Amino acid sequence: MDFLAESLLAALRMIWSLDPEMYFVVYVSLSVSFFSTLIASLLGVPLGFLIAVRQFRGKRVVITILNTMLALPTVVIGLFVYAFLSRSGLLGFMGLLYTPKAIIIGQVILILPWVATFTMAAVSRIDERYRNTALTLGASGMQAVLAVAREARFGILAAIIAAFGRVIAEIGIAMMLGGNIKGFTRTMTTAMALEHNKGEFVLAVALGIVLLTVSLLMNIVLQLAQGKYGDNR
Repeated sequence: MDFLAESLLAALRMIWSLDPEMYFVVYVSLSVSFFSTLIASLLGVPLGFLIAVRQFRGKRVVITILNTMLALPTVVIGLFVYAFLSRSGLLGFMGLLYTPKAIIIGQVILILPWVATFTMAAVSRIDERYRNTALTLGASGMQAVLAVAREARFGILAAIIAAFGRVIAEIGIAMMLGGNIKGFTRTMTTAMALEHNKGEFVLAVALGIVLLTVSLLMNIVLQLAQGKYGDNR
């Protein structure tokens, strides 16, 4: 118990002192998580919306594939992307392996099904008559789509926040594709794993506190948005 308390106090002192090594690791984590979430959202939100509002051949197959990919192990994604980005791989000439860009590629593959599936679920809950009524009242196709998106905005926002939380806490892809290189690709999760293996718990605990704080803040943002705008509907 004393060991845990001492580690916690030392970790809080490290956070308060703005330790440069720790905060660079935090920066790398936030950076790759932000860009992977942004790219996955730009692709996944329209995809989920399209699946929800359109009827097309093979729709059930697409939904089944997306639902299956929700449980896709990060190690499998890491191996798949590694095979493409390695020196002997199809995209090896680009020199992306063991860079932040490689981590982003892997993380986009990981969370794209999350964003698309949860967006699809959010849009599917909106009554089809809402869109039809908008079209009847003279709205264009795009205006009707935006009207539905506005009604589903909290579900879409929740999907994006869940995806961000998924990648910022991810370790397999970051380790396999980033290489855990100090001062370059080391993220909070890979640094925590390394420090634990070394028996150095202070940095690991400090990064754990930061990671939990980021997750808490993201959920607070979602709750505030729902409370502020949801009551005005």
